[in-house]
This record gives sequence, structure tokens and C-alpha cells, in this order.
Amino acid sequence: MLEMKRRFFLAGTAAVLVAPSLSFAQATPAKGGTLKISVDQAASVIHPLLTRVNPEYLVTELLYSNLTRLKVDMSVEPDLAESWTPNEGLTEWTFKLRTGVTFHDGSAFTAKDVVATFKAILDPATASPGRNNVGPIADIVAVDDATVLFKLSGAYADLPVSMAYTNARIIPAHFATGDLKSLSTKAVGTGPFKLVSYEPDRLIVVERNEKYYDPARPYLDRVEVHVFPDTSAESSALLAGDIDIISTIQPPEFMRVDGNAGITTLRTPSGQFCNINFGCDTAPFNDARIRRAIALTVDREAMVGFVTEGFGTVGNDTPLNPSYQFFKQVKQREVNIEEAKKLLAEAGHANGLELTLIASDRPAVRTQLAVALREMAKEAGITINVQTMPHATYLEQVWKKGTFYVGFYNMQPTPDGIFKLLYTSDAAWNETRWNNKAFDALVAEARGTTDEAKRTELYTKAQEIMNEDVPSIIPSFFDVLAAKRSWVEGFEAHPRASVFRLDYASLSDKAPKRG
Repeated sequence: MLEMKRRFFLAGTAAVLVAPSLSFAQATPAKGGTLKISVDQAASVIHPLLTRVNPEYLVTELLYSNLTRLKVDMSVEPDLAESWTPNEGLTEWTFKLRTGVTFHDGSAFTAKDVVATFKAILDPATASPGRNNVGPIADIVAVDDATVLFKLSGAYADLPVSMAYTNARIIPAHFATGDLKSLSTKAVGTGPFKLVSYEPDRLIVVERNEKYYDPARPYLDRVEVHVFPDTSAESSALLAGDIDIISTIQPPEFMRVDGNAGITTLRTPSGQFCNINFGCDTAPFNDARIRRAIALTVDREAMVGFVTEGFGTVGNDTPLNPSYQFFKQVKQREVNIEEAKKLLAEAGHANGLELTLIASDRPAVRTQLAVALREMAKEAGITINVQTMPHATYLEQVWKKGTFYVGFYNMQPTPDGIFKLLYTSDAAWNETRWNNKAFDALVAEARGTTDEAKRTELYTKAQEIMNEDVPSIIPSFFDVLAAKRSWVEGFEAHPRASVFRLDYASLSDKAPKRG
């Protein structure tokens, strides 16, 4: 198993003061040029509080800023906040903000914008995925123009990390309290780039924000985000030099471009996974014996080979793996067809069970996982009919509504982040409707302690409950794969998969000159 060489712990002391990180690069990156980066699906949502998929996260990261951001080693660094300090009980956090920052429309950035943004995120009417992933915020107060106080409903050690969440981009107060919906078609942020044009199914173009808070960045004049639904055509464009970066590349195309002159492939271990979601409130999946029976048919080593094509690691039906802090291995589930048959019989399905499993066509590994499960489950008398549909249709008709479908999720910054995104009763995307109170209580207790051993113990117990009850099957984890032309400098594959940091990217003198 590949080792993830990072560990971070943010709130182990009574106060955390963070200074901007310094770069010790041997040479100052060259300024100028147009970088072309490709994505494999449309960036259909540009509203920074409502984005759902990686291309949308990429575009809003270019245009907006958070209070904090995640480095490639998954540690947190300042963005619009310069420093942060908690009280002793971790129930209040004070953030000191950068001064002299302006939004793209020329208006000044102040604490009032932070307050209005988070109140919009927390408003159920906004329907932001960030609502349950920015921490247990009870109130936000603008102490002065450069100071924000977050008052929490309980102790929370991970607040600085949660401020980097993909849906916690800061927007102007006059939009947050006024025409919030207008940000679906235009962008007004403080990010390193400004929006030039937006064709969500084809091309999004941004240009350097000359008034960005860091005068050294971004290095690029312009970024073009090209949409390539055909992954083979996407790889061909990279090989031809027509694009510079494939933001996320699938294993077959990774192997196709790897080793070609002028191409650099990028790979990093991650907690990214595909899962089989069960609607735990709907028959037959409201019977845990059915869920366990299906899970017992899964050959996880084979799944790593078939689904990740060797670019991944074995999963154990929980969303945590060694990439996460506080991870501790629980007993690994193995294939046991006889036990699966026994559980089916006990649940009233001694003669077998027929099910329909739905998979989006993006990324293609969803269908691969569905087909692999179909073949593995046959031996236990489970017939699975696989239905594949366009991703846009899946998002509209199946996601968060279906009872048996394939999900795909990025690694989150913390265990709390992934549990509160998907598996607690109040999760932002509570797809499984598992609603296990004992699990909820463990996650709640863990988020309020800075004791590393205690948090590991609590998260291990939470994993044991999940592994036993199987709200979803997580057979394997993916390495994050990307590829770039060798003339691109300063770009790395991020284990979070939804973080790109293109303001640090630059082009060498070997890059093509583009008008």
C-alpha cells in the first residue's frame, strides 16, 4: 500500500497562529501566457456556494477565495484570513482578515462579507452543500472590518480546515443578502482570476486579476478550461500540445500518455472512492442483512485491479483509509459467499434477489464498478441489472433520491469532513438515509476534542459500526491521477482531487506562444 506522507493537526494547542508560507523555489516563476486545462464534464454550476463536481470546483477556485486553503500536503494555509485563534474550549474562533482586498467589481472586502457569506451558506433556503461541512456554526460576528468571530454550538477542532471547503468561497455581502441567484451566471470574487466567458459545456475563460491580494500571483495571464467528454480525444489533445493539463485522467489514458516525450504524469495516494449506496430507509435495503450479504460477495483485491486498474488500494466499506489522520484499520471484510447466501435466506430471499443498480457515465469507473459487482454477486444468487445513464440525468433523477446506485467522492480534509458530508443523519448529502444515532454520537464527540489518541479511538469505533451495518459498499480507493505538458511548472496532483492551485502554475519558455 502506498504511504501517504502527510499528517497534520491544527488545534492541538489553545491558540493557533498561522503565517503565510514562504516559497523557496530556485527561480521565480515566469509570468505570462495562456494555460489550457481540460475537464471531462461540464462545469454546469458556477455559483460558488452550490458547486457539486470537480470542474465546478476548479472554476470557482480560480474566481473566488476562501478564508483558508489546503496545500498539497493537506495542511492548511491562509487565504483571505491571515491568522486564527480559538478560545480554550474550541467553541469560539477569531479570524484576522487581510486588508486592502477588493472584489472583482471594485468593492472592498471586509468582515461583513464573511458574515453574509456564511449566513447564506447556513440558510437552508440556499441549499448549499457546505451547510453541514463548515462546522457547527451558531453565529458569526463582524468584530471590526478585519476581524470575524465564529461562535460555535459545540467544540470543534477542525474549523480552520473547514473554512477551505469547496462551497465556502467568500462572496460580496450585497449578493449574499440580495440577488444571490445572479451568481449562477456571473462571478464576483476576490480570486486570482476574473471571468471572461462562460460556456459550461465547452469552454470557460478567465484572466489574471491584477488586483489580487498577492501581487506576485497569479503567474499566468489567462486560463482556459476546456470540456472534453471524450477522454480519448482529451488525451490526444494533450499529446498534440493543444492542451497543457488534464486535471483528472483515468487509468487507461494515464497509461496511454505516460512515457511520451514532453509529458509528465502525476499520481498521488488519496481517499477518493466510488461506492455502492443503499437507500437504508427502503426495502430491501432497510434490512442490514441484505446490505451485508451484497458486501460479502465483493472481492476487493480484484476490484483494485478491475476498477482502479492498479492505481488504488483496498477499501473496507468505510470512507477512511491511511490517507486520513486518525485512521486505524478495523477487521478487513473478505469474500464469503456461503455467509452471503445464509444472510439472504434469513432475510426472506432464499431463492435469490434481483436488483437494478444505476451508474452515471461520468467518470466511467462508476459503470466498471457496477459491472464488477454484478458479476461477483451472481454466485450468491443475486441478480444485478446495471443501468447506465448520462451524468446530468443521474444528478437530476438519481443522486440523493435513488436506493441503489454508484457514487463517486473526493477525499475530504478530515474524517469529520467526509462523515458529515455523507454519513451522519444531518449530512449535507445523506444519500443512504442510514441515520445511525450511535455513529452520529461518536462523530460529534470526536469533533470536539484535540486529544489525538481519543479522536483515533472514536473514529475507529465509528468505522466499526459502519463496517458492520454497511450503509454503502466502498471496495477500493483511487489514487489521484493527472497529466501535464513538461512546460507547465508549479502544478501538482492534489490528494483532495477538488483542489488545483493554478495561481501557482506557470509556463516555461518552451510553452507555445498563444495570443
